[in-house]
Formats: sequence, C-alpha cells, structure tokens
Amino acid sequence: MAELTALLAAARDGDNLAAGQAFSLLYDDLCRLARSRLRQHQDFTLLDTGSLVHESYLKLIGLEALKVEDRRHFFTYAATVMRSVIVDFARARSAQRRGGDAEHLVLDTALSDKIDGAENDVPRVHEALEVLAKADGTRGKIVEMRYFGGLTELEIAEALEISERTVRRGWEKARLFLTAELG
Repeated sequence: MAELTALLAAARDGDNLAAGQAFSLLYDDLCRLARSRLRQHQDFTLLDTGSLVHESYLKLIGLEALKVEDRRHFFTYAATVMRSVIVDFARARSAQRRGGDAEHLVLDTALSDKIDGAENDVPRVHEALEVLAKADGTRGKIVEMRYFGGLTELEIAEALEISERTVRRGWEKARLFLTAELG
C-alpha cells in the first residue's frame, strides 16, 4: 500500500512512469472490474477485458497528471474512464453499423426497432446519467460507480465519504430518475 501511495503521489505530479507502475500493481483488480463491466454489456460490444483495461490505461496515461489520492480514488476514477471507453465504443460501433455518414433508408421500421434495442442502451444510459449528474452530482457518481464501475455500496460510501445508507437512498432515487428518463 505504501508503494502504491508513493506511486500515485508521483503520478499526481505528472510522472507517467509512476502512473504506469501503479497501473501494473493494480492490473489484476482492473481486469476484474473490466470483466464485471463487460459482463453487463456483452450483447453489443466486441471489447474484451484486456482491450477495455488497455484502452482505459491509454486514457489515464494521456492525462498531464493522474489526479488521484489513493487506491479507492483510483478505482473511482478508473470506473469513470471505463464508462467513457464503453460508451465511446458503443457509439462508434452504432455509427459504423449504420453506415457512418451515409444516408439511410429504412425499409421495415418494425425490424429496425427490434435491431436497435440493446445497442443503444449504453449511450442512452450515459446521456441520462449526464442529466442526473447535472441535477445531483452525488447521485450521478453513485450510479456511475455502481453501473459502470461495479463497486459495492460500501466501496462507493468509502470513496465518496458518505454513509452506506446515503448510498442506498441515492441509488434508489437515481434508479427512479433513470427509469423515468429512459422510459
């Protein structure tokens, strides 16, 4: 833990080598997190665990400085980055499947509605989550950490420095909001 804390402190100061070493120490945990995220989204993504972890690493390392305090904060941030990677991939795949900028002609709208379902879920959840985050940042973080990060209520409570009960209430209220937004 002390080694990780020192590496994260160096990464905060812009040391990309230290960020890479911290990433190496946490690689197995990141793979476990990625596996849990991809299990939820396996119907529409071709990403595998390694790809998601490495794409996330590239986004993290591309920052001027990795601004995290400790292991918990790192995983909170990693969940956000993984969400970003999954959403970007889903959007790109959706655009590619629809021919990119090509003009579209739908011959059978009933069939089109059946095909679009699961593939549009992640971008729709992402957009609804952005609306929620603007209305209530804490609830937005709770959903992001639970849905995209796979963190438990206890882990979320520790990361946000709030009680588990507050997390539970926030999750319930956020679910109601998202159901209304997505319904």
